Amino acid sequence: MATFEKTFKLGGDFTLNRLGFGSMRITGKGIWGPPKDKDECIRVLKRAVELGVNFIDTADSYGPNVSEELIAEALFPYPPGLLIGTKGGFLRSGPDQWKVDASPEHLKQALEGSRKRLKQDTIDLYQLHRIDTVVPAEKSFEFLQKAQQEGKIKHIGLSEVNVDQIKKAQEFFEVVSVQNIYSVDNRQWESVLQYTKENNIAFIPWFPLGGGNVQGQQILQKVADKHNATIHQIALSWLLNYAPNILLIPGTSSVEHLEDNMKTADIELSAADIQELEALNKG
Repeated sequence: MATFEKTFKLGGDFTLNRLGFGSMRITGKGIWGPPKDKDECIRVLKRAVELGVNFIDTADSYGPNVSEELIAEALFPYPPGLLIGTKGGFLRSGPDQWKVDASPEHLKQALEGSRKRLKQDTIDLYQLHRIDTVVPAEKSFEFLQKAQQEGKIKHIGLSEVNVDQIKKAQEFFEVVSVQNIYSVDNRQWESVLQYTKENNIAFIPWFPLGGGNVQGQQILQKVADKHNATIHQIALSWLLNYAPNILLIPGTSSVEHLEDNMKTADIELSAADIQELEALNKG
């Protein structure tokens, strides 16, 4: 059996299995419009819960709206203990087009839309998708603080932030999660990971398999071959081993791929494997 912690307690009241599910891929090409196979995506969501997933990550911008609508269609009424985290702060005008808008006016519209689509009076985890360069961060934080005080949000998280931005947000509310790009071969946010680890904040890496690094792919493949696993499974397993506050949200629109991802929890990396993978952090 793997030796890493299997669960993480988020916000003091949600015990989450560390292998969750990211729902960005249950949409159309360019994260736009409905998925190619809606029925399969519904099956993916139901199967994820059957396999022990109790944390699903989504956003109003995935589709837009499509991902949240499918989650509700597949899983509502939600099973006890299932946490659905959503996000607001992007405008979508077309496939692969993302424009940040973290103004209080837009966040209000986004939050109300998410509550309606997810059929939840209170969003258990609401994450600011991006800090807006043209809107003072304090304005976004004040809106989230007020929404939490009104009972529309239970817990608040951030995405793509540095340590100073987390500390600024903490002046307004408790930050329970941070979602930044991070992988075994892309550790630009190492300082953020370490800060969240020290402060018992969940760290949710997106794009957990870097890509484009030929030498890195070769090292991952070498370790994968030893475990009769895929390089994707090894990259995810390394993250589970690396820090106990990391929550994984690999996404897919295929039940077969979902089941492969979930097998990651059964991989036991040796100290030698981990040392070999650490070479990806050099240079």
